[in-house]
Amino acid sequence: MILHSVYCNLRSGVQSNAVTAVFQELDTLCKRIDGVLSFEHGPNRDFEAKSPQFAVGFVIRFTDRHALEQYAEHPIHKELGAQLCTLCVGGADGIMVFDLEVEAAQANA
Repeated sequence: MILHSVYCNLRSGVQSNAVTAVFQELDTLCKRIDGVLSFEHGPNRDFEAKSPQFAVGFVIRFTDRHALEQYAEHPIHKELGAQLCTLCVGGADGIMVFDLEVEAAQANA
């Protein structure tokens, strides 16, 4: 399983509804792609004070790398990714992505 984790360093003044709109569209897209197990998003509470610059993020659970590639190449994903970049400090530089390969049992624990 692949956990696709995305964290956003939002520009000052970005309205939360703009971010929420992109996340809602990503959620809709994920429901249309085979191999997507879940889409979750929310604010960064940063309880350990290690990532204050990243205000929001999302995680998508994919069955495998092929499913992630289908998502990554989808034209709607590319469009929404571009929209998200406009909301972040430095565009794409304001987005951090981790693709973690995990065992399915770990993800459900």
